[in-house]
Amino acid sequence: MCVVFAGAGKVFAVAPTVVITPTDLIQGDPFMIKVENVAKVSSIKSITFNGKKEGVFLYKSVPTVLVGIDIHLKAATYDVVTTMTNGDVIKTPVVVQERPQDVKPLGIPDKLGGDTAQSAANVVSELKKEAVYFSNIKTNKKTLWSAPFIYPLTSIAITDPYGYTRNTDGFDILHKGTDFRAPEGTPIMAMGRGIVRVVKKNSVTYGNTIVIDHGQGLMTYYLHLSKFNVKQGQIVKQGQIIGWSGQTGYAIGPHLHLTVRINNVSIDPVKFMNLFQ
Repeated sequence: MCVVFAGAGKVFAVAPTVVITPTDLIQGDPFMIKVENVAKVSSIKSITFNGKKEGVFLYKSVPTVLVGIDIHLKAATYDVVTTMTNGDVIKTPVVVQERPQDVKPLGIPDKLGGDTAQSAANVVSELKKEAVYFSNIKTNKKTLWSAPFIYPLTSIAITDPYGYTRNTDGFDILHKGTDFRAPEGTPIMAMGRGIVRVVKKNSVTYGNTIVIDHGQGLMTYYLHLSKFNVKQGQIVKQGQIIGWSGQTGYAIGPHLHLTVRINNVSIDPVKFMNLFQ
């Protein structure tokens, strides 16, 4: 399959080209696959990464895929395999490097029992339960967004990055999101168009939480909110205020914890936003 165009009385055929962005990748990063010189998604039979089939959609008129690299995936070289409907196969290597290891202590607020071994065990137990709950959210089969994503806050200040380990009374808890400074009551916006799948109040560790489904497995999670401004099942527009920041759940102080998942793989939200710069 290729794009055909004419010029100076001649007909030219341009073969499909697979472009990976960015190319410098570590565990926990997202990346974008674009199949250039192909006008229709229907021209592509499948695209896989590490043997897993990925969803293809049109973004800026180019067949595109969003992939999340699991933070636990072994550092190695993997293939993106693009199979066209005419049988052509394009293999594109993707090098995944190791994420630097960083461990910092983190206390437990009094509302969750304070800094004790039992409180830490309870927190870890609740995190496991909530991880199961939040990983079983349905997704729309098609993309629900078209515009580049935006940050959920008008002022961006990172207080805790994605991917480091928090040591809490002997338990290691991986931080699979990014924390942003957000004083109590700061408006929180939808990063992109989508359907509100979850409006959950008083989750033990996540606190008041909203989950927006943007289609094809792409989800954004907004944690520790003080109040909600949307309902489950509601369609939201990009930039719409969905709630207000707080310190509910496992939070030492008011802030916004943002998680971005692609097919249940939690990836670095800042790296995700860089895809749209």
